Amino acid sequence: MSTYVIGDIQGCFGSLQSLLDSFPFDFDRDRLWLVGDLVNRGPDSLATLRFVRDLGERAVCVLGNHDLHLLSVAAGCSKLRDDDTLDEVLQARDRDELIDWLRHRPMLHLEGKYAMVHAGLLPQWSVDTALALAHEVENALRGPDFERLLSNMYGNQPDRWDAKLTGFARLRVIVNAMTRMRVCGADGRMDLRFKGEPGDAPRGMLPWFDVPGRASRATPVIFGHWSALGLLLRPDVIGLDTGCLWGRQLSALRLDDARLFQTACAEAAATGPEQ
Repeated sequence: MSTYVIGDIQGCFGSLQSLLDSFPFDFDRDRLWLVGDLVNRGPDSLATLRFVRDLGERAVCVLGNHDLHLLSVAAGCSKLRDDDTLDEVLQARDRDELIDWLRHRPMLHLEGKYAMVHAGLLPQWSVDTALALAHEVENALRGPDFERLLSNMYGNQPDRWDAKLTGFARLRVIVNAMTRMRVCGADGRMDLRFKGEPGDAPRGMLPWFDVPGRASRATPVIFGHWSALGLLLRPDVIGLDTGCLWGRQLSALRLDDARLFQTACAEAAATGPEQ
């Protein structure tokens, strides 16, 4: 049995199928880990959702910011943006089943020696702390009042972690770090507007994984979300958003032997800024 980790798909189902055809994936034995953002901006979010859902326990997917956006729109807590490509999902005959399945995905996955999250972990968080915090958000998303979280999820404040935070402010920081963050300061203050290359980060801001003394450094963290960063393969972090949506590649890493597989984007590059 092998485990393959795949970067941000964002509705590029054709690229996903091409990537799976490029390596010896055994649908009966092997497993897929997906770093989140299954949906949006690409042309076929519906097929992507159905395919991953139908893999059952053979697939593990953490929630990304675009996945949460779909949940929020489906719940009536926010509106579609001009560049969203979610109408087919929202109008699907199995919409409710797909949304419910997505709502029950984890924020953070920890298995063996690896942790997987969509965007990142704040430098103050050990992996165990982050897992406990992820469970707080998951419990809110899976509970009967999940719309309240979705209605209060958006916003850039508070911009740093404080263990004394409570309520939706606390959950918002966790969501922002795990699904939106790229850079932060040594004190954990996040600049959630930054989307560029690491060398262009604002003064005092570093890639979250390069903050000195990061508490999660002992556990290799797999993430996506940062297409301007591209492929990053280090002993302590693995970044797999290689910009399929933007006309580059979709990437998979086989964890057993660290072999990389890539396929050129089968869909036309999207337009507009990265989100």
